[in-house]
Amino acid sequence: MKNSLGDLNNHLFAQLERLSDEDIKGDELKEEIERAKAVTTVANQIISNGTLVLQAQKFHTEYKSKDLHKPKMLEG
Repeated sequence: MKNSLGDLNNHLFAQLERLSDEDIKGDELKEEIERAKAVTTVANQIISNGTLVLQAQKFHTEYKSKDLHKPKMLEG
């Protein structure tokens, strides 16, 4: 697995394609629905984390000073 938002987008579309497969029925469909719920939960956390990092970067850029240090998660 890779770690970019583009990869996340690809995973989400792949999940959507699996859910749209009309040949999946019964227990197999139920399992796919449960998998989709798990993927959605993780994806939402990744997106929330990305939003937080972006907000922190904007704040740092706007109020940049010698005394303001970036959190380690924002460092290159």
